[in-house]
Amino acid sequence: MKRVHALQMLARSAFLCGVALLLVASSVQAAGIKIGAILAETGPAAFLGSPAARSLRMLVDEINAKGGINGTPIELIAKDSGSSPEKAVSFAKQLIDEDQVFAIIGPSTSGESLSIKKIAEAGKTIMISCSSAETVTTPVTPHVFKTAPSDSFGVQQIFTTMRKKGIKKIAVLAGNDGFGKAGKEQLAKNAPDFGITIVAEEVYDKNATDLSAIVAKLKANPEIEAVVNWSIVPAQSILAKNIRQAGWDVPIYQSSGFANIKYAEAAGAAAEGIIFPASRILVADSLPAGPQRDFLIKFRDSYETKFNEKVSTFGGHAYDAMIILAKAIEVGGEDREKVRAAIENIKGLIGTAGTFNFSATDHGGLDRDAFAVLTVANGRFVLLEQ
Repeated sequence: MKRVHALQMLARSAFLCGVALLLVASSVQAAGIKIGAILAETGPAAFLGSPAARSLRMLVDEINAKGGINGTPIELIAKDSGSSPEKAVSFAKQLIDEDQVFAIIGPSTSGESLSIKKIAEAGKTIMISCSSAETVTTPVTPHVFKTAPSDSFGVQQIFTTMRKKGIKKIAVLAGNDGFGKAGKEQLAKNAPDFGITIVAEEVYDKNATDLSAIVAKLKANPEIEAVVNWSIVPAQSILAKNIRQAGWDVPIYQSSGFANIKYAEAAGAAAEGIIFPASRILVADSLPAGPQRDFLIKFRDSYETKFNEKVSTFGGHAYDAMIILAKAIEVGGEDREKVRAAIENIKGLIGTAGTFNFSATDHGGLDRDAFAVLTVANGRFVLLEQ
């Protein structure tokens, strides 16, 4: 009897252990695939991070409503960096070490992205930045990708337009942040290839509320044929107003950071005629019929219906990052290295920023054509006629 009882107890223990393992496995599956996000929902770059966070949550909800990725739901762990590189660093460490996320989407800005790039690599955690600085993915490192078109592409589109207009001597202004610094470097690097000379340079505080002194200084320089401002902060609207208030009728070019209608609205009449590179999402209705136009209109209408605000180029960057990640997870499962390799093999994937074609030597996935050249006409963004 003792032997029978012992066998019964052993069988019972084995059964309970099996149940426990099933419960653990079930709870792991229920928790889903942990995806971290570091986005500037508040602070100076909130116009980047807020629409990005909303777009990302919208897409995650859509994916989960359809059963998740390969039957597993996504658990999104979003952090608001407040536009601070220091906070981004802290959150990156927390997401990797404590939350043990599978991947990180973001950060929103170039400065934040460059600050956590090494952390993501050290943790062998896939990071898909939403910033534009070419230095985020150049040189290429194994686990870091990005979705915003590179700032060098924006510079080349601006200079191509200038060359057509016969502009050869320009002034360059930039905010004193990561985005401004990277853009200023790209303007200097690319200018000689287009026969353009930078005859004046100014860097201003990203929190500036009046740039009239800088404008007066530049206006006194008779060589300046156009002004290029590289910024993502509200000062870009202030600059346009200060230039026109000074009675200076100089052509104004802005970076892709101007691609938010709120900046044009803030500049008012001074925004008229400003030229800048941007995603085609802002002029989707003007595009020829085809898959890209259909994709952009669907994203735009979904976003504007859900959030009752105009769609943003910057919201699209986080949306694209999640599309890319989901596509790669479908291929590689929950093996991070297989997913990383799957991203490098993505070809012809339509996103809000363009068609992505990644490779082992290109972790940006886009080319110069990702940017259209837009202008402001009657308070609206329209394609520039060239």
